[in-house]
Amino acid sequence: MGASILTDLGAEILIPICSVIGIAFSLVQWVLVSKVKLSPDHDSGSPGNDGADGENGYTHRLIEEEEGHNGHNVVRKRADIQNAISEGATSFLFTEYQYIGVFMVAFAVLIFIFLGSVEGFSMASQPCSYDPFKTCKPALATAAFGTISFLLGAITSLVSGFLGMKIATYANARTTLEAGKGVGKAFIIAFRSGAVMGFLLAASGLLVLFIAINLFKLYYDDDWASLFEAITGYGLGGSSMALFDRVGGGIYTKAADVGADLVGKVEKNIPEDDPRNPAVIADHVGDNAGDITGMGSDLFGSYAESTCAALVVASISSFGINHEFTPMLYPLIISSVGIVVCLITTLFTTDIFEIKSVDEIEPSLKRQLVISAVLMTIGIAIVSWIALPSSFTIFTFEEQ
Repeated sequence: MGASILTDLGAEILIPICSVIGIAFSLVQWVLVSKVKLSPDHDSGSPGNDGADGENGYTHRLIEEEEGHNGHNVVRKRADIQNAISEGATSFLFTEYQYIGVFMVAFAVLIFIFLGSVEGFSMASQPCSYDPFKTCKPALATAAFGTISFLLGAITSLVSGFLGMKIATYANARTTLEAGKGVGKAFIIAFRSGAVMGFLLAASGLLVLFIAINLFKLYYDDDWASLFEAITGYGLGGSSMALFDRVGGGIYTKAADVGADLVGKVEKNIPEDDPRNPAVIADHVGDNAGDITGMGSDLFGSYAESTCAALVVASISSFGINHEFTPMLYPLIISSVGIVVCLITTLFTTDIFEIKSVDEIEPSLKRQLVISAVLMTIGIAIVSWIALPSSFTIFTFEEQ
């Protein structure tokens, strides 16, 4: 097969650059969201200091209606509620992560034992499954590197979900505050805060996976089948953490929601989602822990698993047999292009086409979808042309 236009060095440069661009863009979105200030009085210290402090450092304004307060107090009240939700979600996640840490260690040990026992924990090289005349790295090495990649995927998944929760709780009161200026302002803040987790998740996941492949390659050299078999633990780690975040947060929010309804609405006749009911705060904590953190970890798990599966298929195809590194990294290159395309389409929604009414939101999102589909189709065509060998066909790919 003919060589690809994109050299191995070009692929090694393209992937991390696109990852760094995605991380930098997410930080820019965070800065833009943070420009909406919730503390108009910078001399007053921590939120709520202009009134008598109540339990846990919060003032009585947490249980007061907004009517009768000036704009300053309304903003501070929203900040207090946001802080309560943020602190509750952070505390919940840190408690949950203690149990997840035990699972991570126990499951990592099981992975090592099961994979290492395939060849009786032997350190001797074994004949390759795809070619008995070649030798591949021992199963014990695959067990060790597979365990490391599992831990890397788990940690990256937890970090992605946690950062998504932090930006969600950071932006909720700011979105409410901007809604007073119009739906367009609120939409932009909400969209940018969501973009923070999206870009961090995709870019950091891609960067960590790329670094892991290159570090593992120092040991495996051109034994691609064993290398990418070991790297599959990365996707397993991400999906395992999503299980805890999704289910744990969901159970918590449902329990709090039922408690808020029974006690607040039924017994005390307090309106739904009224901050005077502590269970409402707990409900929102669960929403952030389950729907934001859980969704972030879930998306990362799906993203990592599909990428690792494609890498395994490429490693045992003609690309792996012929030691063609750039074509094997084709899934990572596609993800790199996807980050750049998403960056461009995000600007279309937040900066180029300004939202002024509720009726414009759906057409704007559909327009973004169409633009991203067109740009990504063009990007995939270009990447396929430069990253795959000139004589590549599906028949040569499955030849081996």
